[in-house]
Amino acid sequence: MRDHEPFACAPALRLEAHERVSKLQNDALKERFNRLDAVLERLERRLWLTVYGVAGVILAEAIQGLMSAAP
Repeated sequence: MRDHEPFACAPALRLEAHERVSKLQNDALKERFNRLDAVLERLERRLWLTVYGVAGVILAEAIQGLMSAAP
């Protein structure tokens, strides 16, 4: 009895190539999501700084108004 060497057939090679491409696409998508998440976190930080800044200015003007109205 002879042992036959396994050979690569075209459908298996196509499937293997498709799996590699799919993995690369998924990895790239995950990386893009991670970068987007980092950008959103920075944007959220900036938004809160702006909100606190505006609130600080409003409070400062209110206190200044009270100080000028006091005898």
